[in-house]
Amino acid sequence: MIRDVMDLDVYILSLRLLKKLYFFLRKLPQSEYDTVRQGKRAGKSIPALIAEGFAKRSSELEFKRYLIMAIGSSDEIISHLRTVAIAVPGLTEEAKVLAGEYKILSKKLNKLHSVWRSGNF
Repeated sequence: MIRDVMDLDVYILSLRLLKKLYFFLRKLPQSEYDTVRQGKRAGKSIPALIAEGFAKRSSELEFKRYLIMAIGSSDEIISHLRTVAIAVPGLTEEAKVLAGEYKILSKKLNKLHSVWRSGNF
């Protein structure tokens, strides 16, 4: 039974990926400052949105609305990582790997969104 946001795999995964994202963003040159700032903002928003939505889980529509926003943030990170793969050739492979991990998170968030029924969890 899911009683706490920490019981959601997507929440735990989003925190793990946030740590990886922060480590990766530290490697970017100063010229990519805007990407670092936007990446941090989007990365932090994913677990925050999941947690806030989970707190409102008694309303299925509300929780699902927050999951959609978390998916949007995850997809935003993927886009930033694709840009980095082009702009910073030395980090191309690492950016692609991390983008792949965020794709998995997006898919899991989509799955949770499609199966969530308030009161069933």
